[in-house]
Amino acid sequence: MSAKVPAPCLLIVEDSAMLLELLVILCAQHGVATMTASSGEAALALLRQHGERIDWLLTDIRLPGAVDGWAVAEVYRQIRPHRPVIYASTAATLTHPAVPGSTVVTKPFAIADLLRLMRMMASERDVPGVAASADVGGTVTGSQESA
Repeated sequence: MSAKVPAPCLLIVEDSAMLLELLVILCAQHGVATMTASSGEAALALLRQHGERIDWLLTDIRLPGAVDGWAVAEVYRQIRPHRPVIYASTAATLTHPAVPGSTVVTKPFAIADLLRLMRMMASERDVPGVAASADVGGTVTGSQESA
């Protein structure tokens, strides 16, 4: 009898409550567990407590408070040095370099594209519970379904 592989876990750091809720729902529909934070400080607390359980980080770059998405990613990479980070930004150009193996998505983005990106990263990083070839369904459209 084989043990059930735990769902991969995504830490989502986003200050827009509506976008955060939408991402959680869509991730759940695709078998991805989530932890959420609406500020950099809250994200750091989750990383200190659950860092080893988090397979990916999706962080907005601009966050309220003193800790931005870049700082959250730096702490995450200290805990999980070989895991990718997905940065989200409304800015077309960035002034800070992303950590190696990571990517930047420009808001608004299609949720289906985000899910495909996570599956691609999973295949490259050997994240349990995620098949690289899994079908993520159709492209998400509409104002509530684009991030």
